[in-house]
Amino acid sequence: MDSPVDSKSSGDAPEVEATGGISPLEHAYDLDEKAKISDYKADAVEAENAEHKMGVLEAVREYPMASFWAFVMSFTIIMESYDVFLIGNFVALPAFREKYGVFDAATNSFVIVTKWQSALQVSGQLGALIGVFLAGPLTSYIGYRWATLTGLMLLNVFIFAFYFAESLPVIFVAQLLEGLPWGIFIANAPAYCSEIVPIKLRAPATQMLQMFWAIGSIIVGAVTYRYNGINHPSAYKIPIALQWMFPTPLAILIFLAPESPWWLVRKGRLQEAAHSVERLGRRSRLNSSETVAMMRRVVELEKSDKEPNHLELFKGTDLYRTLIVCGVYLAQNLTGNLIANQAVYFFEQAGVSTNTAFALGLITSALQMIFVMLSWFLTTYFGRRTIYLWGSGFNTILLVALGVAASVPVTKGTAAATAASLAQASLGLIISVLFTLGPAPASWVIIGETSAIRLRPLTTGIGRASYYIVEIPCIFLGSYMLNPTGGNLGGKCGYVWGATGLLCLITAYFYLPEMKGLSYREIDIMFKRRIPARKWKQTVLDVEDDE
Repeated sequence: MDSPVDSKSSGDAPEVEATGGISPLEHAYDLDEKAKISDYKADAVEAENAEHKMGVLEAVREYPMASFWAFVMSFTIIMESYDVFLIGNFVALPAFREKYGVFDAATNSFVIVTKWQSALQVSGQLGALIGVFLAGPLTSYIGYRWATLTGLMLLNVFIFAFYFAESLPVIFVAQLLEGLPWGIFIANAPAYCSEIVPIKLRAPATQMLQMFWAIGSIIVGAVTYRYNGINHPSAYKIPIALQWMFPTPLAILIFLAPESPWWLVRKGRLQEAAHSVERLGRRSRLNSSETVAMMRRVVELEKSDKEPNHLELFKGTDLYRTLIVCGVYLAQNLTGNLIANQAVYFFEQAGVSTNTAFALGLITSALQMIFVMLSWFLTTYFGRRTIYLWGSGFNTILLVALGVAASVPVTKGTAAATAASLAQASLGLIISVLFTLGPAPASWVIIGETSAIRLRPLTTGIGRASYYIVEIPCIFLGSYMLNPTGGNLGGKCGYVWGATGLLCLITAYFYLPEMKGLSYREIDIMFKRRIPARKWKQTVLDVEDDE
């Protein structure tokens, strides 16, 4: 008689062989999963085809509230922008410099010493660096809405510390605290905006982030321009207090906003996801069950037994996706963005008067907003990779030209010196503006589209963290290069940023794929098939493909 073990082995062997080497239980589970997917795959295909066929205007008509809620979520970026530009302008504000600076005999004026100038610029970014690491797990657990609401309420409290600060160390700590909610906003906004709109609206929805960044700088520019001639604490206290304009109204709107249906599908809350889709679009024009089926299809493709964690971002094809997001974020700091963030101070160091510097800073911000809106059309119709590469190329050329203009030998006080100063100021303005026509807005679209749906909150968080990790030393370097008590390079900093910009351009050419017009299913499959970045545009996938 066979032993029980032998009997079991001989009985199971044919079944295991027949199912390709897996157990009957595993085989049954696999068939069950395929059956479940086939139940809604037809609806998923229908919804994806409908999105592909939509034009931009049709997408706006069918999803009007999605556009509105993307607008609201993007508005949260205005608070980081406002404060970043505020600190950048404070180092050029006479009343602030007289209160917290030291007298510099060489320039016959008060200046904020280099170490504190850099520290103030970097304080909020340090806080935001912590905030983005908190944002991923927090958002994965409680959703985009509640994570953003938490940040808004914290910001209301932290503004008090900044307003009542009477020393540079206290300002540093206050800025660090304010940075915590910024990290949540900047990690959540591009992900949320890209998830609530159809394919054709992903570019303009995510590019609104850059527009609100420009609007924040416009408000700061207008306020500091108004107060730069007033030698009184109100010249910097009022701009600080104006930060309270934003958090509470935004918190009310975010409370009323729908949660991302993709997040709800990830959590298995399908009925709530369908309701969210209906709130984002016109019920009479869309089939919410089909849209949810499309989302389920992608979520099932990415399904894992594990809870999303940061380690997954550095494994397999997710590593490539993470590196793209991080690389695009890094490039924002390495291609002249810091000239835009310190525009007023840059103009002063280029040799123009304080009043003119503030006026040019305001003009720069206004032009940036206009150019961001132009970029909506360029990125939507010409693609992300195309606009990013051409914009980065022009930016690199202009940065080198800035360095050349600053290298021309002139005698101080002569007409030639005035012309050289104006040339540097003009090139600085053009660089700051063109940056918002190409690389900057295209970056937000790439960031919103690249990551896997399952890992999106974590990917955008780690990507922004890389931005801050590189920005912090770049701020110290940028402040040192511009400060008269430091390197005093003025426009010659264009050589440095031109070199780093060229490196970023070459890297993007080889590794940045074109994701224009692709569904999240198609993006997942292209990464899994390891299609070379330069061949994405020519690759066509069947709508029935799942891997």
